[in-house]
Amino acid sequence: MARKVRIEFPGAIYHVMSRGDHQEAIFRDDQDRRRFLETMGEACQQTGWRIHAYVLMGNHYHLLLETPEPNLSVGMKWLQGTYTQRFNSRHKVYGHLFQGRYKALNVDDDDEYFQTVSDYIHLNPVRAGLVAAEAGALKAFSWSSYPSYLLPPRMRPAWLNTSRVLASTDIPKDSASGRRRYEAWTDMQIVACATGSDEQREKKWSRLRQGWYLGGETFKERLLDWIEEKVTGPIEPSDRRQRQSHDERAAERIVTNGLKALKLTPKQLRELRKGAPEKMVMAWKIRSHTTVSRQWIADRLFMGHVTRITTAVREVRAAKRGNLARLRELIN
Repeated sequence: MARKVRIEFPGAIYHVMSRGDHQEAIFRDDQDRRRFLETMGEACQQTGWRIHAYVLMGNHYHLLLETPEPNLSVGMKWLQGTYTQRFNSRHKVYGHLFQGRYKALNVDDDDEYFQTVSDYIHLNPVRAGLVAAEAGALKAFSWSSYPSYLLPPRMRPAWLNTSRVLASTDIPKDSASGRRRYEAWTDMQIVACATGSDEQREKKWSRLRQGWYLGGETFKERLLDWIEEKVTGPIEPSDRRQRQSHDERAAERIVTNGLKALKLTPKQLRELRKGAPEKMVMAWKIRSHTTVSRQWIADRLFMGHVTRITTAVREVRAAKRGNLARLRELIN
């Protein structure tokens, strides 16, 4: 049976997991764990990877990994091959250390999905029973990125990026107060994890374990387009321009219809504040029904930085009542 293709493109985000061969330990002691983290830091230097979260368990590990360059396969080959050599040399053993292929699930760059994966990774020791399911206990587990999130930036590994995960939990700044808020957030997740009270999160976690991607329908279509291009050959520049033009025309129709539904003129749209609810629901509608970039949406709706688009999509999607829910129904 042919291997599944690795979906690699600039800026791709993955949930990576790999287990020991025959379920055997890949870390026999803390020295092995330190060696793995050192090797991972070297891999980041070589590839430009950004690690957003990690956890080292007994016979497997998890990473939330971003690749500014499309080099997941090359980097993983070096990381696991180099660590295997170092492990075997230290313990005087031979042969494979890891079981088959590592799993790499593509993750949408929307904050909702970033939060899902980072929570899954950081709470892994709780689910495995290695840490008590109580507030404050998880920061004593040394072999995940979570304790580093509670430290000032100068005390963290240079290759660990915390800003995206913090932003996904509505913490805009990596400050002492922000770190306390993240600790409180995680403690709430520990309680929910222990009681099994968050059914929606458990459903998302099941997709992490069984699916091939984590994201919305638009993200899925992008991945399928990538796979189709790899199978059938690269898209001609003229075809790419045609597709982009088609998406932009579709987005413009959404803007025109949205202005009509919201009883706004183009001038009024421009004058609204960047985070106005009307702009948020239009951004959500465009993002949900086209593949235009967040930058295109931010520019067209005069919303400033592209991160505001991600926040808008998440908040509109989650709104159950209130002004956002009302405007969402109106624009639909």
